Amino acid sequence: MPAHPSAQSIVVIDYNGGNLASAARALSRAAADSGIDATVTITADPQAVRQADRIVLPGQGAFADCAAGLAARPGLHDAILAATDNGTPFLGICVGMQLMAERGREHGVTPGFGWIAGEIALMDAPGLRLPQMGWNQLEFTRAHPLTEGLPGEAHGYFVHSFALRDYDAADMVATTDYGGTVPAIVARGNRAGTQFHVEKSQKVGLRILSNFLRWTPASGSTP
Repeated sequence: MPAHPSAQSIVVIDYNGGNLASAARALSRAAADSGIDATVTITADPQAVRQADRIVLPGQGAFADCAAGLAARPGLHDAILAATDNGTPFLGICVGMQLMAERGREHGVTPGFGWIAGEIALMDAPGLRLPQMGWNQLEFTRAHPLTEGLPGEAHGYFVHSFALRDYDAADMVATTDYGGTVPAIVARGNRAGTQFHVEKSQKVGLRILSNFLRWTPASGSTP
């Protein structure tokens, strides 16, 4: 069915990064529940990415593998850069969020997008099992449109052994505790990410996705 002319175009990046279908379903559910007219497309087409109203980059597995998957799709990496440089709202999920950092240290050193400070390294969680797998409470560090309406004791569903370190506190929106402070939501300008899987985080995840679909980052802002 053709998209309504006023419908938002939401692109879920296809680069063999995993969780694509579940992320797309959650976005469609969030749009329907919020009365937002949106079409959600899973694609690796650079032109579709450049023309999208919003970009979502899911990811699971290793940082290096996901970065290689992006690089293997001709023009896709550059399209994401061009669109987000032009102000298109971006949401990275799990490894998609990690790729926002300067580099990853899983299976060697791999450059990230460099949108936020820090690197992705093995978590230091003495006495705790890795990966962190399951529900964990979010600790909000500042107000942000993506977390509007969330309860004070909101939880997200995490599955990861690597996390952002040496970060800029100004980029933090929420953290969690797993043997120490672990970044959970980051945002800078029109680019944001969640370490936890919003598509698996039930009402909290759907609320974040609904907020993302409404989010209009201020032009030229960095928070």
